[in-house]
Amino acid sequence: MKRLALLAGAAGWLVLHRLGRTYGSTRHERVHPLPGDGLVEDAQVVATHAVTVAARPEEVWPWLVQVGWHRAGWYTARWVDRLFFPDNLPSADLVVPELQHLEVGDFVPDGAFDTLCGFVVVEKDPERHLVLRSTSHLPLSWRRRGIAGVDWTWAFVLVPVTDGTRLLFRWRAHTRPWWLSVGAHAFLLPADYVMSHSMLRGIARRVAAARRLAPATAQP
Repeated sequence: MKRLALLAGAAGWLVLHRLGRTYGSTRHERVHPLPGDGLVEDAQVVATHAVTVAARPEEVWPWLVQVGWHRAGWYTARWVDRLFFPDNLPSADLVVPELQHLEVGDFVPDGAFDTLCGFVVVEKDPERHLVLRSTSHLPLSWRRRGIAGVDWTWAFVLVPVTDGTRLLFRWRAHTRPWWLSVGAHAFLLPADYVMSHSMLRGIARRVAAARRLAPATAQP
């Protein structure tokens, strides 16, 4: 019985690990170069996720530029926020005009102020792609003492398709030392299936709701 439980656990982990790298994306999308790929050339961990949004890229874009901790959030389900980030506010359900002015070099927080954790905008092509980069997604004491390091990019890419927009989300990470890289594969990738699935679906739902509320003249 114990052996069966171990086998089942291992099989479940393998499924989550693969989903954490590939959820929603096609093989072509996973191997196709995307903006930001060259920033972390020696990435040990790469994940590509995707969802089709029934809207034009210009309708999806405003939701991307307002992301961030205590900004519009990351659009994950509230139970996901409570589980992983209990101090974060609920994600916005509307486009927030004052959060639409994101520029290259801007800091996008991803944690409480005293953690100094967040992303820097490194590439921005409106209605096409947004690339964020972080070297701060570790405990502050680790970074200050040089115990570990991470170089992490998030790329959001909008590709027009027949039935709307293909929203691609790719993250690439180089981590050190070896035990942090092992931990990223063992824990971060399985957890990322939950996070990325919830985030992409959250964006798609919000865009769809905004279209339903928009005047008929705004629809294509």
